[in-house]
Amino acid sequence: MTPAQGPAGPRRRLGAELRRLRLNADMTLDEVAERMTCSTSKISRLETGKGIPKLPDVNELIRIYGVASDAEQDMLRRLVRESRTQGWWEPITEGVHPERFVLDAPARFAALETEAVEVCTFDNTVLLGLLQTERYARALMRALLPSHSDSEIELLVQLRMRRAHAMRRAEAPLRVCAVMDESVLCRLVGGADVMAQQAEHLLELGNLPNVSIQVLPFETGMHRALAGQFTVLRFADELAGDVVHIEGSAGDTYLEAPSDVELYTKIFDDVAGVSLTPRDSAELIARYGARNIARGGGS
Repeated sequence: MTPAQGPAGPRRRLGAELRRLRLNADMTLDEVAERMTCSTSKISRLETGKGIPKLPDVNELIRIYGVASDAEQDMLRRLVRESRTQGWWEPITEGVHPERFVLDAPARFAALETEAVEVCTFDNTVLLGLLQTERYARALMRALLPSHSDSEIELLVQLRMRRAHAMRRAEAPLRVCAVMDESVLCRLVGGADVMAQQAEHLLELGNLPNVSIQVLPFETGMHRALAGQFTVLRFADELAGDVVHIEGSAGDTYLEAPSDVELYTKIFDDVAGVSLTPRDSAELIARYGARNIARGGGS
C-alpha cells in the first residue's frame, strides 16, 4: 500500500511559494490584491493553502512577481494542477454535514493528515481517531452526533478506519506518537466489551515500529497539556511548515505560525516525558482491558 496523496500538500506548498515570491517582490497583500483587482482575503487564502487555486490567477501572479525562470513557472503550474485533484476522502465525506461544537468539516483534517509524515497527539477525553476500533468509533459517533443518520455515522466510521491504514502501509508508514490521559482508558465508550476489544487493539498497534503509545497516569497530577487535546502534524515539506490542530467546543482550530507549533511541540515533549514509557503504558492498558473483561467484556 503506497502513501495516499491529496491536494492539501500541493496547496500548502504553492501557498508558501507564492508568499515567498510576494515578499521577494517587496509587496503587501493589499498591493497584490489591487493589481489583481480582487480581495485581499483571496490572496491570503492562496498563500495559506486554504483557497482552491485557479491557473489564470497563478499565471497573473507569475506576471506580477516577474517570475522569469521557465522551470519555476512550470513548478507553480504543476502545483496548481495537483492542488485541484480530488482527495480519496471526498467521496466519503461529501454526504456528511458538519455539526457545530462537535464536527467541523470532516475532510479538512483528513486532507492534512494524508500529507503528514508524523502525528504527535495528546488526548484527555477520547482516543485518537487513528487508534480507535470500528466499534469504539461507532459508539463515540452515535453519542456525539445524535442528529446524524445511521448512514452518516457509518460514513464517518468508514473514514476513520480508512485513515488508520496509513500506519500499516508498506511504503513510508505514518509515524504516530500518542499520549493519552489515564481517564481516556477509564471512560466507557460503548460498554465494557467495546473497551476490552479497544485495549487489545491498542496493544497490537503499540507493537508497530512506527507507533508509540504512552499513558499519563493519574498519580502524575496536573500538567498543562490537560488544558485540552491537540495534535501536531509534521510534514516532509519544510517550506510548507507543520500544523497544530486543536479540538474545542467552538470548533476546530488550525495553528501554522512557527511560534505556535514550537509551543505545542514543547508541551507534547513535556507531557511525553512525564508519562509512562510505552512498555509500562502497555501494562496499564492490559490491566484496564482485563478489568473490562471481568466486567462482562471479552472478544
